[in-house]
Amino acid sequence: MAKDKTQFGLGKGLSSLIPSQIDITSEGIHFKENISNIFAEIDIEKIAFNPYQPRKEWDKDALEELSRSIKENGLIQPITVRATDFGFQLIAGERRTRAALKAGLRTIPAYIIRFDDDYKLLELAIIENVQREDLNPIDLANGYKKLVEECHLTQEEIAKRVGKDRSTITNILRLLKLPISIQDSLKKEEINLGHAKALLSLPDSTAMKQVWEKIKTEGLTVRQTEQTISNWKLKKTMNSKQKSKPIRKDESLIAIQNELMRSLGTKVTIEHNNNKGRLIIEFYNQQEFERLVEILSRAKI
Repeated sequence: MAKDKTQFGLGKGLSSLIPSQIDITSEGIHFKENISNIFAEIDIEKIAFNPYQPRKEWDKDALEELSRSIKENGLIQPITVRATDFGFQLIAGERRTRAALKAGLRTIPAYIIRFDDDYKLLELAIIENVQREDLNPIDLANGYKKLVEECHLTQEEIAKRVGKDRSTITNILRLLKLPISIQDSLKKEEINLGHAKALLSLPDSTAMKQVWEKIKTEGLTVRQTEQTISNWKLKKTMNSKQKSKPIRKDESLIAIQNELMRSLGTKVTIEHNNNKGRLIIEFYNQQEFERLVEILSRAKI
């Protein structure tokens, strides 16, 4: 860490470094009224992780590689934190912090930002990850969802804060409509974002899972997936039309049906298919029911 301290001109402790900018008491660290941001090297053990961090999974190999690099060269890029009554709370740089801990560092260079609203932790963490463009789509979608539900931001406001089109935010949020198994598959990079968007055009989770399994077993490209879904929809439409198509009756059945209606004085329907079917005799009140029963009884059916 000696290289870091020389590089940043730090290492004397927070109070000796910037005594005019903050007050350090037994109750915590407090900014002077006219100070908003400062830069210092802080005790890594006093840093609490950001509970709103959108990233939920960390590549162990990449973390180990970064840890070895920090041991060799020190930490080049500072993390970002805010001061609390108990130390510091991480805003951005959790991967660097984890790697620094793994490397055995006791202090770490940090930008200390002043703000009071908790939702800023979530907002800044998401913005930092979006700008780095290495956050998986599902963690990003859950981050946006928290901004909507916990910070009461509209999709338009989110789009402005992260520098994206509103349609991009909408499409990312739609990924949370996928079944959890497919969301996990996207996080693991078994399928890509193009596959996921195609699956969302299907009407229900059962259909999504069926096509998803086909993507995995047959290694379908996004274009092949779209074609598979198009064929699936066409087949469903044709089956639906066939089911709704009325059964054509031959002239003899129509004649029998008409004769029964004249004899019984009510509507009669004959459904006949492959020597099977139904004979439906309708009635509309109790008296008519009793009348039909009497007629059928006299006919000794």
